[in-house]
Amino acid sequence: MGLPELTSEDRAAAAGAALAARRRRAEIKEQLAGGEVTIAQVLALADTDKSLAKMRVVDLLEAIPRIGPVRAQAIMEQLEIASSRRLRGLGERQRRGLVELFEGM
Repeated sequence: MGLPELTSEDRAAAAGAALAARRRRAEIKEQLAGGEVTIAQVLALADTDKSLAKMRVVDLLEAIPRIGPVRAQAIMEQLEIASSRRLRGLGERQRRGLVELFEGM
């Protein structure tokens, strides 16, 4: 079973939806970096926002000031989060761990 053939209109609609999702994720990362939203708020938004639900956890962590790739990976290992995990796929313990870790920041 191959991929379905898409019309040019379908491809354009899919490209537009992908662009909107990337913009939404970039907007949230910018707000997180600026301190306008918290990790808890982003996780709550991801429950209803499909574009945020598909954001990788490592990308979210790296958007936080003073957290780079090495520190993000250490946090993920500490909380037992796979490097490919998306916000939608986080378990309750992992979500709680992220929120508790960044409450004081």
